[in-house]
Amino acid sequence: MSTARFATFLTQLADALREEKGPELAYLLKPTSEHGKGLIKEFRNPTRQSLSYYEGSLEGPWDEIAIQYVLVVNHCARKRAKEAFKEECTLVSLFLRFFAQNSGWTLPALFSILRDLRDLASDDNTANMEEAARIISKAFSSCVTDRQSPLAESRKWGVYYVVGLILKCYFRVRRISLSKNILRAIDANPDIPPLSAYPRSHQVTYRYYIGMLGFLNEDFAKAEQELTLAFYNCYTGAHSNQERILTYLIPLRMFRGHLPSRELLQRFPVLDDLYTPFITAIRTGDIRSYDASLDRFERRLVDLNLYLTLEKARELCIRGLFRRVWIASEKSTRIPVSMFYAALHVADTETTSEEAECLVANMIFKGFIRGYISHEKQMVVLANTNAFPRLADRPSPYALLQ
Repeated sequence: MSTARFATFLTQLADALREEKGPELAYLLKPTSEHGKGLIKEFRNPTRQSLSYYEGSLEGPWDEIAIQYVLVVNHCARKRAKEAFKEECTLVSLFLRFFAQNSGWTLPALFSILRDLRDLASDDNTANMEEAARIISKAFSSCVTDRQSPLAESRKWGVYYVVGLILKCYFRVRRISLSKNILRAIDANPDIPPLSAYPRSHQVTYRYYIGMLGFLNEDFAKAEQELTLAFYNCYTGAHSNQERILTYLIPLRMFRGHLPSRELLQRFPVLDDLYTPFITAIRTGDIRSYDASLDRFERRLVDLNLYLTLEKARELCIRGLFRRVWIASEKSTRIPVSMFYAALHVADTETTSEEAECLVANMIFKGFIRGYISHEKQMVVLANTNAFPRLADRPSPYALLQ
């Protein structure tokens, strides 16, 4: 059996370890690297037993890691995702033994193998994601507990990247409640450098998932804040990441009265297709069109956890319709309830006059309209000034979503 390629691989590993070259070590452990293809040709059907000959060729645990790498690349080449994931789990566990005894120069290699672990879990089935998250959580513990390395060389600089991977695993398997444990661990370690000191890519990923947690937990102010920071710090070339952020930021901004511009939507055709019908309906107060869009995109919105949000945003459309009634009445301060009922009837909504009055009362209660209803005279009495406040000026813009 020829061992030229593997001997070269072992030498390269030894050199990278001796010279503490993190990026080179990361490349050497990448299953899709060129040298991996060479090892596939060298070892046709490797097993741990057949590779045991090489135990002791490097200082532990690197002899075992090298053997695991050969097993991983072979399983990947033969598209045996389940086996590849299992062997990668072992490789990562071995690496973490080494990582816990070293400083931050090993972080590039850690990031690489953890990313591969997550990707292999995805390739097999989502059930493996929980196992991947469990192993990645051990890496988080090794990062956050570094008390010996100087700050500039600390493993703590891997905290937010690793947390981003963990949160991605939890979101993939819809075990979002597990995120609380990892976030509590961050709060319990005040000696972690501030988020702003980390690479921008780490910040963006972390803020995106914190924003998503806020959105799903109905903390919409927090969600908007984090998603806005994630978007403005996102690399301009990362189009898919920007689109992912805007998918949830746009509806949140809508409730604040900030509708996206055509220029922005044209940069993201997928979002343009989804949101333009709703935005146009809100601008024109076209309830019929809004309801039709809800029906048209129902499956898609449900999959994105956005259906209830857009359904509640229908009130923005009703506000737009009522404002058009006010303008049509020459901005009178007294408008009969019957005019609002007529507008709803023209908009093809099955609404009684009593329901129309209730809708107006609801608009007043939620701050969309300033005024009151004289039930006895069936008259809506509006404020002399600012009868329809700007959406952005409402004190609690997200109350509509509660």
